[in-house]
Amino acid sequence: MIKTFSGLVIAGFVLASGSAYAQDTAGAGQTAADQPATEEPAAQIQDGAITEDNPMGLAMGTDIADEKAPGTTYSRGTYGDWTVRCIRVKEGEKEPCQLYQLLKDSTGNRIAEFNIFNLPKGQQAAAGATIVTPLETLLTKQLTLSVDGGPNKRYPFSWCSSTGCFARIGFTNSDLAAFKRGASAKIGIVPIVAPDQTISVSVSLTGFTKGFEAVTEANK
Repeated sequence: MIKTFSGLVIAGFVLASGSAYAQDTAGAGQTAADQPATEEPAAQIQDGAITEDNPMGLAMGTDIADEKAPGTTYSRGTYGDWTVRCIRVKEGEKEPCQLYQLLKDSTGNRIAEFNIFNLPKGQQAAAGATIVTPLETLLTKQLTLSVDGGPNKRYPFSWCSSTGCFARIGFTNSDLAAFKRGASAKIGIVPIVAPDQTISVSVSLTGFTKGFEAVTEANK
């Protein structure tokens, strides 16, 4: 999950305080590389190393998490720049699936996550989406979204957790049609450290139509 902006340089602004996918142990205004080396904790010593407690260097084994346990996520297929991701459930239950894209800037920094899924017919929203942004997002400015340079729509954030800030969004059939015929979308978010600036994040729509069809089929 996205956690925080990390050494991210966009429009000349540096947004630093953490790693997007890993916990940042650096102090304020510093990156992990700036920190002095520290002694490795005993718990991190390689299994099988010769130590005072293990003078023969015997490998004691490490637990392996069950990668196929209920609640774990896996990829069911890739469609252009989108991935169908499903959550494993108990035997006999239906696996929920979403269409997913990790959003990066031009230098490869992870900025946000985009998840979208179909909803039952007859509702005001034809699809639901969850967009995750870094913790330093200025929530009061909300999130904006446009397709192929069209008009912006503004959406509020629902909550933040240790993994990032979440906007829960509903899309109409008209919104979905724009995604299907479009080439790219733009998400606008405002960082706390630069409240007068909007960071524009590109969302590729390559493969969206087939990917959304696959999600819809998987969720039947």
